[in-house]
Amino acid sequence: MDMPEELQALLRNLCLDRQEIDTRLAFLDWNPADAARLQQAGGDFTAVHQQFVEQLYEHLGQFATPATLLQGSGVTERLKHSQFDYYQRMWQGGHDADYIHDRLRIGWVHDKVGLELKWYLGGYRLYLHNLLQAMLGTHPAAELCASLLKAVFFDMTLTIDAYTAAQRLALESSDARYARALRGANDGLWDWHVERDHLYLSERWASMLGLTRDQLGEGRAGWFARVHPEDLPALRLAIQQHLNGHSDSLRQQYRIRHREGHYLWVLVRGVVSLDERGGQRLAGSQSDISRQKHSEQHLQQAARHDPLTGLGNRLRLQELLLQAQQRRARPGAREAALLFIDLDRFKLINDSLGHAVGDQVLVAVSQRLGRCLRPGDYLIRFGGDEFVALLDDLACLEDAERVAQRMLDELHLPLPIADRQLSVSASIGIADLGEAQNGGDVLRAADLAMYRAKDAGKARFARYSAELQARAEQRLQLESALALALERDEFEIHYQPVCCLEHGQARVSGVEALLRWRQDDQLIAPQEFIPTLEESGLIVAVGDWVLAQACRQTQRWQSLQPGLSCAVNLASRQLSEARFAQRVARILKQTGLTPALLTLEITESQLMQDSAQTLACLRELASLGVRLALDDFGTGYSSLGYLTRFPLHILKVDKSFIIGVEQDAELGTISRAIIKLGQGLNLEVIAEGVEQPSHLEFLREQGCRYAQGYLLSKPQPVKALEQLFQQHPLYLHSSHAVPAHEYCL
Repeated sequence: MDMPEELQALLRNLCLDRQEIDTRLAFLDWNPADAARLQQAGGDFTAVHQQFVEQLYEHLGQFATPATLLQGSGVTERLKHSQFDYYQRMWQGGHDADYIHDRLRIGWVHDKVGLELKWYLGGYRLYLHNLLQAMLGTHPAAELCASLLKAVFFDMTLTIDAYTAAQRLALESSDARYARALRGANDGLWDWHVERDHLYLSERWASMLGLTRDQLGEGRAGWFARVHPEDLPALRLAIQQHLNGHSDSLRQQYRIRHREGHYLWVLVRGVVSLDERGGQRLAGSQSDISRQKHSEQHLQQAARHDPLTGLGNRLRLQELLLQAQQRRARPGAREAALLFIDLDRFKLINDSLGHAVGDQVLVAVSQRLGRCLRPGDYLIRFGGDEFVALLDDLACLEDAERVAQRMLDELHLPLPIADRQLSVSASIGIADLGEAQNGGDVLRAADLAMYRAKDAGKARFARYSAELQARAEQRLQLESALALALERDEFEIHYQPVCCLEHGQARVSGVEALLRWRQDDQLIAPQEFIPTLEESGLIVAVGDWVLAQACRQTQRWQSLQPGLSCAVNLASRQLSEARFAQRVARILKQTGLTPALLTLEITESQLMQDSAQTLACLRELASLGVRLALDDFGTGYSSLGYLTRFPLHILKVDKSFIIGVEQDAELGTISRAIIKLGQGLNLEVIAEGVEQPSHLEFLREQGCRYAQGYLLSKPQPVKALEQLFQQHPLYLHSSHAVPAHEYCL
């Protein structure tokens, strides 16, 4: 007879193997003699067993619970027959597997029909009582044993009830904790028998979708039919991989359709196990993660967009560039271009009107730029006042230029911000995506083109070319070499004499220190490297070195040329250094040079950059006793008021006014005016660019006492200049006149 699956599972759970059965029998002191005695006496009690079975069922009929279970004569007769067979078998004394399984089956059946254990134990008490009477008759011990059996079996029922109740309470407590955990986790449960395709879904699982369990059915079809078509293949694959043992557990996010038509994001988790027949069962939970997904999407949106303008940011630009380059790789792809847009002089708006107004300007600019784009184009805020436009599907690159011009025209219109009409312009660089291998290349190309537009005068656009890239690489190499030049002792200083014009002679009264760079035994022109020093910031360290070297050398020359002064040109970055004057004082102290013999030269444009900071620095320098000179006067745009506001001692007339004084009457007039202005302000006036004897005659006529230029002397290294100092005074030779265009530090 086949055992039901549930009974088979019960047998496996009890673990009643041969060893366990032998242990139990040993505890009862069971031995072969016991089995022999029972077998020998078994036949003598056949009639007793038959009689007891009748009495037992008559006695059970007097109690409501067992009487209900025994309704029907057919049931009672069948049970009586089975009970009699059991007693006969028990007296045979065997405990083989069939016997054990049969007894366990009886217990399982009693549980199924609802017969409580107390009735089963009570029946055994009656059986033992009946046998004692048959064996002992009216012996007093029989009555005593009967009473003892009643007491013992009553205690047994109480103890077994306590065991059962404790187990039931523990199970109920565990179930309650499990139920509370499920309510707290707010998860839906599922259990899927794979081979049978029988799917159990909890009420919570169904309610997530606004459904009942009945509406989902009992197979996987009801589940999978509601999964988003884009997510279903991945879900099926994840399930199959786990069933095949390729993953430790099932964990998959996907979208599933709600009863109202919208989709929820859910996370399904599960593990596979084998049932009693080796079939696969996949069970787990499902959580609604829609809020989490919406938060993630919001964060992704925020991570890819600028909070001020709402435009995409650099991260978004990288994604768009990758997509655009992938499209360009397809056959028949059209042109695409990148526009790098940088607002001109935007810092002035922030500095004068504040960052809040600056932010309003950026928002308004982004809206104006966006109106210039076509559908399918993208505008990105790259950072600060920089924007990038990605133009895709262009017929030709000239279309990108037309878009750039529209942007320039749109920005040229007055911008009403904060009760003001502001003027905004931009410089735009254009790069072809086809000329770049990746997004970084095209960005660099557009950036280079943008700087070309700025160098050309701003408020315009420029196209990228290979020449720009070559120039950028040259600048990088130059900057890298300059960064090591000071350490490698490649810099040197040449000095150009400044002469005092007296009694028809030119006597050396001072020198101007001019920086030179010798690389591989060749002198590099100052105009080729000094702008790079200034742009990179290296000018601060190099400028300090020039100042220290010039002061040290001028102090050494005092024995050859007593009272010789030295002029050193200052860069804007040096003047902006808060402790620059202190460094000058330290250099003067270290070299021993008298402060009055040091002249520091600045230009008109430097006075205009940060007048408050510059004024403070120059006053601090003047308090040291250092003399200050205004170089290249007349070429800038400063107010004449600056001449009295700043503590100046010397006015240097730019060479452009001296070189053409013979041919241009207007230049002569300007030169005379500058010289008279300096003299009227009690400033020493030095004329630069003296290259012809007629220049000297002009200066003498105007009473200008100091001059420098190639007619007097070129800039020369230290040793050559020391030989020149031997001539005292220095006489002029017209053969010295050589055209020159100096770029001084």
